[in-house]
Amino acid sequence: MTHSNAALKRLAKLKQKKHREAERLFLAEGPTLIEEATTPPEHLLTDPAAVKRLSTLTTPTGPVAVFPFLDVSAPELLKERDLIVSLHGVQDPGNVGTIIRVAHAFGAGVALSSGTADLYNPKTVRATMGSIFHAPVARELQTLSFIEEAKASGFTPVAALSQGGENPSLLSAEKLMIVVGAEGSGLPEEVISACQRSVTIPALAASLNAAVAASILLYEAYMRVLP
Repeated sequence: MTHSNAALKRLAKLKQKKHREAERLFLAEGPTLIEEATTPPEHLLTDPAAVKRLSTLTTPTGPVAVFPFLDVSAPELLKERDLIVSLHGVQDPGNVGTIIRVAHAFGAGVALSSGTADLYNPKTVRATMGSIFHAPVARELQTLSFIEEAKASGFTPVAALSQGGENPSLLSAEKLMIVVGAEGSGLPEEVISACQRSVTIPALAASLNAAVAASILLYEAYMRVLP
């Protein structure tokens, strides 16, 4: 399908968050991402000139597809999964995308707080390796409010701490929400206090980045529910 210059100009604006929000559309680039999609794209661009115009990569790989937003509401997320990782202030899109990938692998959902990297940032989308189409994600949440909502739905919120928490092997098979902060700042005290338990990964390093910590904890929780 050939796209007019005006259409390409409009689609190229989706590289910016404000235009993505206005259109409720996002870009996905590369065959790996597009093949993982569970619904057909609204636009699929394969022409090298069009791909170059829409790509955010130094060396565009193409093709580039345009999809409608995929995120779910907080109540939907709590209904769809018994294991959730909640990210508070994790600003690196690569980390956020990787965590969505791991959540997909271990049957979990993802909650993104306000201030966390944008779900539809092209770097986040790429880092999910297509899992953005499979793992349910709620976004722009207020962490404290979501923790209370999760408790009311029978979840046990668990704060991930660099020190002072329980061993991850003590995680139970009940409905869990693991709350993870950024490596540098961690979780604020009010979020830790709102959680019913805390957990610390035994490690020789002083801290682990959010993606590594979330991956380990999701795996530990997943192991509890295996037969």
